[in-house]
Amino acid sequence: MFVGDSLSLNQWQSLTCMLHTAVPHTQYKTITVGGLSTFTFPEYNAKLMFSRNAFLVDIVSTPNGRLLKLDSIEGGKLWKGTDYLIFNTWHWWLHTGRKQPWDLIKDGNHTLTDMDRLVAYKKGLNTWAKWVDDNVDPSKTMVFFQGVSPDHLNSSDWGEPKATFCEGQTKPISGEIYPGDRHPAELVVEKVLRSMSKPVYLLNVTTLSQLRKDGHPSVFGHGGHKDMDCSHWCLAGVPDAWNQLLYAMLNQS
Repeated sequence: MFVGDSLSLNQWQSLTCMLHTAVPHTQYKTITVGGLSTFTFPEYNAKLMFSRNAFLVDIVSTPNGRLLKLDSIEGGKLWKGTDYLIFNTWHWWLHTGRKQPWDLIKDGNHTLTDMDRLVAYKKGLNTWAKWVDDNVDPSKTMVFFQGVSPDHLNSSDWGEPKATFCEGQTKPISGEIYPGDRHPAELVVEKVLRSMSKPVYLLNVTTLSQLRKDGHPSVFGHGGHKDMDCSHWCLAGVPDAWNQLLYAMLNQS
């Protein structure tokens, strides 16, 4: 089960396509109910699920508006009983204004209208980490964290300040080192994972994805020339490499 936002959906879609390509004549079934999408190969008794959960922690409706609860994970009931869990969250933590899916934040006994988003992200991840430590049996369930998928909205990072985000990019950044800074969310993820008692395997996709400024849908991402999508990835494309890493780690387990 993939659990996360649309970047998790990107990876789930990539994996379903890769598996179908490997057994093209095998029947499959796909169904979506609410926020849960399921792709099944009946012949192999294999099921791949994607659970849409952008923050991992809960958002609940209250009389005062939508409340992001940094210390609550009721959605975790759905994650139990799976063989593999691949988590992701980051993409929505910085949204403001119309795209912000919550109105208030609950941090312990305090309710706030806003706070430092990177601090909120760390608090939410610590809640998720405690859920994994308290609820996962490593002999039955293997846990991964997808890592932080970067966007390419600041072309100065790769030395093209006059470029319009990722529009028209046709080549990756050469070499193995991204010229911009390390992603701040990546540092938070690594620190939280080091604090956990249960094993969680990091799919360290950030740097390899940063190098692929050419891998986004760009002007074609939202129906074509409506706006710029430099966050999600074309398929086939970068998420296939993420799944190759996942496959390698599964073979080592």
